[in-house]
Amino acid sequence: MAPPTPAYAKSIIKILFISLIFDLLSFTLILPLFPRLLAFYRAQPDNVILESIFTTLNAFKASFHRPISSRFDVVLLGGALGSLFSFLQAISSPFLGSLSDRYGRRTALLYSMIGNIISVLLWVVATDFPTFLASRIVGGLSEGNVQLAIAIATDVSTPETRGATLALVGAAFSIAFTFGPMLGAFLASKTISLENPFATAAIFSLVLLVVETAFLYWKLPETRPLNEEPSKDEAQLKRESEPENKAKDKKESEGSLEGSGIVLLNLTHFLFLLIFSGMEFSLPFMTFDLFNYTSADSGKLLGFVGLLASILQGSFVRRVPPIVVVKTGLASAAISFFLLSRVNTQSQLYVAAAFLAVTSACVVTGLTALVSFKTGEKGRGRALGGFRSAGQIGRATGPILFCTLYWWAGRQTAYVVGGTGMVGVAALVFTGIVS
Repeated sequence: MAPPTPAYAKSIIKILFISLIFDLLSFTLILPLFPRLLAFYRAQPDNVILESIFTTLNAFKASFHRPISSRFDVVLLGGALGSLFSFLQAISSPFLGSLSDRYGRRTALLYSMIGNIISVLLWVVATDFPTFLASRIVGGLSEGNVQLAIAIATDVSTPETRGATLALVGAAFSIAFTFGPMLGAFLASKTISLENPFATAAIFSLVLLVVETAFLYWKLPETRPLNEEPSKDEAQLKRESEPENKAKDKKESEGSLEGSGIVLLNLTHFLFLLIFSGMEFSLPFMTFDLFNYTSADSGKLLGFVGLLASILQGSFVRRVPPIVVVKTGLASAAISFFLLSRVNTQSQLYVAAAFLAVTSACVVTGLTALVSFKTGEKGRGRALGGFRSAGQIGRATGPILFCTLYWWAGRQTAYVVGGTGMVGVAALVFTGIVS
């Protein structure tokens, strides 16, 4: 397959960027709504499933020597649902990647979009908790837009442009996570149904996904065409060079997956998100304990992180080699953890948040670029799916482990341990991963 022309690659990246903005805005609309949404379902009578979940969470809280306010019950439930969503993505990501290798990126992406639409349709009609839970399960199993967009971006980019291309994917993340939650909070104030007070946000999320799907269907070509039957001359040439081709194919489709450091990159992704996601989930507890932060205050802090991260991705990340980007992000992560262990003022909190923004902008984007360099064309979807799966396992387990340490040993110990862990992850990258 001939390498894509710069004009073709630019048009594909533009399509991906627009579609990711739609997709991630739809995904982030619900994030600020979780506390009120779960409180709404909890207030319903005879909610057997939800009450049994709260019984388990309360038993978890009671196992610690320090009291944990009931104010955080819905936060814990939101974290449990988030862990479930990430765990389901860890299961589905390798399958979606393999499907995209076999049947094409566009086909896999459109099927993923159908699953996302079904998920949000369930949210629109979710007047009870079981229906909402079904919505999250379907969404976790079908959400593959980001990993498939990365595979497509890798298909059409060259090694020289790969970092800049994937930085645009990261910028779409930062933009959506900056504005999506604010839009969701606004839409939640517009009630059109008492049976589901959040239907307005759900319907808007559904519209975004339907528009995105139509846009992809009409605008996105297949970037990994299925192999066509070779001509007689091509078949003869293939037979003559069969030993060489077999060796090349094996290197591209199998050997590079482990022999070139994929396992180490997956391990790095897992360990990083294991620690980082735990810190993210603990922030509301810490800021409430120290500064009595409300949801609005937390939103401002996260907005600051998202805005700074998007600026960095549009400038630093897209111009610097991915290995340097990853090292910078991990060093910033360690610094932020140690700062958070000693924070006493809001000014100090925002300094730590600035380092967190560097981490958010750099690490996953840089690691993804490194994975794309080390995978052959034939197994790219599978490799990127495995990479995402490793990260989602870390994201599913990190909040439980970190918050257990936070409540058992206290803030300072938890963040010092987290910072030390980040130093270890950084050492793994500095000594074991080459560009």
